[in-house]
Amino acid sequence: MTDIIVPVLGESVTEAIVASWAKSEGDAVVRDEMLVELETDKVSIEVAAPEDGVLSKIVAEEGAEVEIGALLGVVTPSKGKAAAPATKPAAAKTVEAAAPTAASAPNAMPSAARKMAETGTDPAAVMGTGKGGRITKGDAIAAANAPASAPAAPRDTGPREERVKMSRLRQTIARRLKEAQNSAAILTTFNEVDMSAIMASRSKYKDMFAKKHGIKLGFMSFFVKACVQALKDIPEVNAEIDGDTLIFKNHYDIGVAVGTEKGLVVPVIRDCDALSMGGVEQEIANMGTKARDGKLTMADMTGATFTISNGGVYGSLMSTPILNAPQSGILGMHTIQKRPMVIGDEIVVRPMMYIALSYDHRVVDGKGAVTFLVRVKECLEDPDRLLFDL
Repeated sequence: MTDIIVPVLGESVTEAIVASWAKSEGDAVVRDEMLVELETDKVSIEVAAPEDGVLSKIVAEEGAEVEIGALLGVVTPSKGKAAAPATKPAAAKTVEAAAPTAASAPNAMPSAARKMAETGTDPAAVMGTGKGGRITKGDAIAAANAPASAPAAPRDTGPREERVKMSRLRQTIARRLKEAQNSAAILTTFNEVDMSAIMASRSKYKDMFAKKHGIKLGFMSFFVKACVQALKDIPEVNAEIDGDTLIFKNHYDIGVAVGTEKGLVVPVIRDCDALSMGGVEQEIANMGTKARDGKLTMADMTGATFTISNGGVYGSLMSTPILNAPQSGILGMHTIQKRPMVIGDEIVVRPMMYIALSYDHRVVDGKGAVTFLVRVKECLEDPDRLLFDL
């Protein structure tokens, strides 16, 4: 027999929650097939089968708290041909035949599909809480045990409240954001950017860019490059406090906030000053995909010197972003909105975006913060500055 154990979860992470099992006891498994998903306070980790065989025992049930090296389950190696799933009782087979809806639930984990078939639960009526909206065995059990509801009265709006346990990731987000507010002297300064030049550049070069780099030219690469230029000019925004010492960073690793179904994560784009626009866009796309698929590692999310958060994708017109400690600055992007602007002596319509810099006033003075945001504005309104390092 081969033990399935909790792997090393990353620096400073010592425990996890068993989020969901993809297999049930008695199921056949294949080497490197995902068996169980663990949720830590920073990332979700999938543990694969160590070899071909049968999942003979599950030791840590869903919801259990486990430490590094703890036993999750046991795989019994198959002899010769691949092991077959355990035979179901005749009654269970009959129920499954009478409930074909389970087979039409591709978004359900195998154990969940089996449970829905056994209980005659319609997958369409089950809300999946697993990664990517997958239906877990726990979801299927909860749906099966839910009392049948009587036809609702016209004014019935359902339960007045619902209690849902916070995930480890959500608990960490809440704790870290509150710690940032308590420990740093956070101020926010605002400016606005005329996005006409960037939009014209994207329109002109988008096809050539996509053909060469295999990815769309977005706004984020312009903002990353503009921030790098501003960080070079105002180095205190790229610094952090360590006790009574200031650490000035001579590298530019930019964290890009990404919203996922489990909460906000901030993967890091390394050495942005050395990347081309295509390289920045490719790295952002790669990290975004890993974030949505739950594949981010601890290494992907540590070491950023500055962060960019784009609330504009959700329609935010203006906000005050919270620092991602121990960083001293975070730039907030917002939605683009056409507004009347005075250009010379004329009123013209321009696509405008409000930008915000939240900064730690213990490190960055007001003059430095305002100058930083003006430099970002200048680079965005005149992208040629980025070409000539101006």
